[in-house]
Order: sequence, then structure tokens, then C-alpha cells
Amino acid sequence: MAEVQARRRQERGRARIDQILAAAAATFGELGYEATTTNAIAARAGVSPGSLYQFFANKEDIARAMAERYADQLAQLDDVDVTSAGDDLGLAVRAALGPIVAFNLQHPGFKALFARTDMPAAMRDAVAPVHERIEARVAALVAALIPGLDDGGISTTVTVVLHMVRGLMPAITAAASDESRATLARELERSLTAYLEAVAAEAASAQRPR
Repeated sequence: MAEVQARRRQERGRARIDQILAAAAATFGELGYEATTTNAIAARAGVSPGSLYQFFANKEDIARAMAERYADQLAQLDDVDVTSAGDDLGLAVRAALGPIVAFNLQHPGFKALFARTDMPAAMRDAVAPVHERIEARVAALVAALIPGLDDGGISTTVTVVLHMVRGLMPAITAAASDESRATLARELERSLTAYLEAVAAEAASAQRPR
């Protein structure tokens, strides 16, 4: 009987955490990280601030839990195979970018917390798991698509690609219509493709005998 009660308490605790994190994602997405308070998250979750503090010490603690959850969800995107596009970088970029756009649309808190270039100092440690997952994924894709790049070239290319995506992703997710969103996504795709093609051409040129 005691084990059953303990299991039920654990299930209720997990459900309450899910409830708080869902409310936090919506609130961060609506208000932004800086303007969001734990009281606002608690109100949206339908719990008292005291109940929230039973699970999370502060806003940064909530952001850290969200980062871990997003990192797990982003791991599922690693199954997307872009190498099947062969030498067509445009097709490869499209295959990789589509799931990323969909992920940002499905998770409103992600953009507010992680898809930004002006990361607050208090959040940097909290979001490290997400950034590491994204950077590792992009690095693997770049290495597969442009095999001539050395480690330094891969690192530089990853940095540029991520800033290009972060720069335009807010406009894509905030687009007023599906048509506008698709247009902006195509422009991002075209920009990424042109950049990667230039990098690939430079890498190929460097490998030719002189």
C-alpha cells in the first residue's frame, strides 16, 4: 500500500512539473525571459507560487529544466538524414531546416529562451545542454556535407550558420500567415545554401594540387 501511495505521489509530482513547464514555455514565449516572473508562471499553471517553489527554486531553475527537456526533444531531430541529398546542398539544407522550423513553431518558449543572440548571463549555464546539442548536430551536418573542411573551418561555418538561423527564425515563427512563413523560410534556405556552397567551393579549391 505504501509503495502504491508513493508511486501516486511521484506521478502527481511529474504531472505538476509538466504543468508548470508548459505554462513557463507559454509565458516565456509571450512575455520573453526578462519580463516573465515565477508568479506569472504559477498563475498560468493554475498553482500557487508556493506549489511552484516545491519543484523549482527560481526562474533560472525552470529555464534549466526546460533546456534539458528541449535537448531530449532535439535529439529526435538527429534521425533526419540529409546526406541522402548527395551533392545537392539545397536539398540538404531544406531537409535539415524543415524540422527546425517546425520545432520552433511547436515550442513557443524555445525561441524566447534559446534562439537568441543576446543571451542573459544568468541563463548561459542553464541553456548549455540545448546549445551543445544544436552545435553538435550542425557540426555533424557540415562535416558530412563539406568533407574537405578542417576542424577550424567546421567551427567557423557552424557559428555563421547558427547566427543566420537565429537571426531570421523569430520572423519566421512570428509570420502573420503560412504563406509569409513559407516565404521567409525559403529565403533562409536560400541564404544558407549560398553560404554553404561558397564554403564548399573554397574547401574544394584548397584541396586541389597546385
